[in-house]
This record gives sequence, structure tokens and C-alpha cells, in this order.
Amino acid sequence: MTIHTFEGGFSLANAKQLLDVQHLHTSFRIKDDYYDAVDDVSFTLNRNEILAIVGESGCGKSTLATTIMGLQDLANTKITGEIMYKDLNLANLNETLYNKIRGNDIGMIFQDPLSALNPLMRIEDQIKEGLSYHTKMTSEQRQQRAIELLTQVGIPNPERVGRQYPHELSGGMRQRVIIAIAIACKPPIIIADEPTTALDVTIQAQILDLLTDLQRETEAGIILITHDLGVVAEMADRVAVMYGGQFVEVATAEELFNNPKHPYTRSLLNSIPQEDQEGELHVIEGVVPSLKNMVRNGCRFAPRIPWIPASDHEENPTLHEVSPGHLVRCTCYKHFHFRDEKE
Repeated sequence: MTIHTFEGGFSLANAKQLLDVQHLHTSFRIKDDYYDAVDDVSFTLNRNEILAIVGESGCGKSTLATTIMGLQDLANTKITGEIMYKDLNLANLNETLYNKIRGNDIGMIFQDPLSALNPLMRIEDQIKEGLSYHTKMTSEQRQQRAIELLTQVGIPNPERVGRQYPHELSGGMRQRVIIAIAIACKPPIIIADEPTTALDVTIQAQILDLLTDLQRETEAGIILITHDLGVVAEMADRVAVMYGGQFVEVATAEELFNNPKHPYTRSLLNSIPQEDQEGELHVIEGVVPSLKNMVRNGCRFAPRIPWIPASDHEENPTLHEVSPGHLVRCTCYKHFHFRDEKE
């Protein structure tokens, strides 16, 4: 099989492209130095597509999402690269223009709805706030739209719920409200950051079904950020596996689950409990390193697979296209085996 070095992001060059991120860096200041939390990330998002970004906590997923949304504190953050949307580079957009993009063109479903909602505003007023800013609807039309949205996200008795405050709702109800706010202006791009965290299994399924239905109805492009590979298998069209601020593998969901390549991807999949599994669950050795202590040279996953010789890793790992649309970082995937396996 021919292996091609791939320097940019995985791109489907067609008119359906909504977002084009190229060589994005987001660096946080720690004392006098800056450290990349998102390190040279490139990808595209297409209309009517769900792109899942997966990885452990601390790998840079949420930082990537908030960078796209323009929610970083620029006093302590450096952002370079391109986030292209409708010929605008969002990476260097001023706050006035960004406010016109947020909510209207890109909606975000936040991980913690209780902290994302204003505790002093009624639910219906929080939904109408974006409509007031981005549309020319009358007060009556905004009220009607708020009730429609609450109904659309499956909230019973929407008139009553609209008059309530966030603390009066359950976690699942608050998450539905966050979704209603995110889709109020029918944005073509939706970023869902761990949308089912801390919800019970039944509510999780309902929220995921709701997202899928909305995506089919509006043909929006969705960036789904999660660590739950079961959710990815059920919903995603493409998957980007993130580690140490970088994408280490990108493929269609079917290809990734049937033919995983990178040691980190294989380790994540091996950690999923199986029905016929006997004995202990697989545990990935070590932890995701902190920004300050991360080794930036060589393969960033190498310290967690110490039984693989250093000679099997690239000095400067790049993404390689191992099959059409399937990208893997570092050549160590060709030599990887689990510690308890024979080489």
C-alpha cells in the first residue's frame, strides 16, 4: 500500500464545504511562555455532515471548539492559522463582526447548561435574546418562535417552561433549552461540546436523537466533541481522534471502527467493555500530559507505549494518508502492538 505524507487537513473539495480550518494554533500563556493547546490542526466541515472529535479530557477538544466560536481570552491567548467561513478568517475577526457570526451562523451547545444559562433570566427571554440581535422579528414573533423551539426540542408545556428559570429545570430539560438557543436562528454550523455529559442514559439517547433529527431537517454541519465512542459510532460521518493538541487519526466512522491504525485510537477502542469480555478492562498507561510538561518533539503518544522502540517513531510526526481519506500521524502505527501481545 502506498503511503502519502499529508501536510494539510482532510478536505472534501466541493460546494458543500461550510468551514475550512487550516494550521490552527491556540496557545495559552503560562507565566512568560505560551504553550499550544491546539497545535497545527486542519480539517473541513461539510453541510449535512457530523464530524466527531474524540479523545481524553485535556487533549484540546473543547479549546478547539471555543477557538472556533471566538470565546478565548485574547489577553492570555495567541491564535494563529485560518478558520475560514464565507471568505472570512474567524481567527483574526474583531469582536463586533464575531458577534454577528455567533448564534446566527455558528451555534454552540455547551457542556454544562447550568453555567451556560443566565440564572436571572427566564428561559423564553434567553431564547429570544439571540432572535432580537440577529433577526427583525417583532416581539410577538420572537415569543412565538421561542415556544416553537421549546416544542421542537421536546419540552412539554413549553409556555410554562418558558416562564421558568434555569434552576427550576432538570439537567435534561436545561440541555434541551441550550439546544433550542443554539438552533434558534437556524445556523448552518452547530458545535456540540459533550452534549450528553452528566445525563442519564435515557436522556442521553433522547438528546442524541434530537440532534440527529435537527441535522437532517436543516442539513447543518455538526462538530460533535465527545469522549464517548459509542455516541461516535451511532452518529458520526467522520471522526478525528485528538491527542496532545493534534489530530492523530482522521477517517470515516466506518473506516475508523473497522480498521483503526494509530496506537491511541486502538487503545481507546480496546478500552470499550465488550459483552463477551473476561477479566480486567484494558487501561491506557499513563495520563495526558499537561501543557507545560508535554514533550513537543517526536511522537506525543510514545511515553504511554514505552515498549515500542524509539526507532519506530518519526522524529517529526506528520499525517500520512494510508488509504483515501484515512490519515494517521507517525509511522509507529505500523509497528504497534499491545504490551501483552506478541509482536
